[in-house]
Amino acid sequence: MPEKSSVFDMIGPIMIGPSSSHTAGVVRIARAAVAILGNIPDEAEITFYNSFARTYEGHGSDRAIIAGLQDFKTDDKRIKDSLDLAKKAGLKYQFKSIGNASTFHPNSIKVKLKKGDRKIDILGESRGGGIVNIAEVNGFKADFTTSNHTLIIYADDVKGSIAFIASVIANDQCNIATMSVSRKGKNDMACLVIEMDSGIKDVTFTYLNSLSWVKEVIYIPEIA
Repeated sequence: MPEKSSVFDMIGPIMIGPSSSHTAGVVRIARAAVAILGNIPDEAEITFYNSFARTYEGHGSDRAIIAGLQDFKTDDKRIKDSLDLAKKAGLKYQFKSIGNASTFHPNSIKVKLKKGDRKIDILGESRGGGIVNIAEVNGFKADFTTSNHTLIIYADDVKGSIAFIASVIANDQCNIATMSVSRKGKNDMACLVIEMDSGIKDVTFTYLNSLSWVKEVIYIPEIA
């Protein structure tokens, strides 16, 4: 049976710009990167791949990505002036383009951000209608949409850890929509990505961070 289409899929998001793929989706990818970094960046390196590499300037994806890095929403009227506003705010950025990356989605963007000593990088895909997929975070496979509340947990590859974390979230009355795990090797660092229908409590976030085998917990509210 084919998947049902939502009203959002048919009419697209409320947004500024000519294209949901080149504007709304790009803004959401950038805002996800900001949420993972935990702050507006000081420096950004943005690489557009495949069709984005050929069209990002003409379709306004350059303005959209910089708008998202300043945490502007998809319908923010400041998007059209985002490059100038970024310079005034002291956000340093550079664009790169790679037109033939056959292993990447046609509309892919890699974002590398820096704030003080903290650095992150993500690979995002704009899939049309403002829908995105965050394919990688810091070299780990991620595959989350930003349409749900999301937890990213970096932890030692401890036996039983996934079931334990799932039980903690369940006790917080959070329903898990999707869960994925990637790791660099057996008994090495693992990255757990959990999409939830609702957010977690502050005390749950603090508790997860306090576990000795957990290295970092990142919480990303759903991104409009």
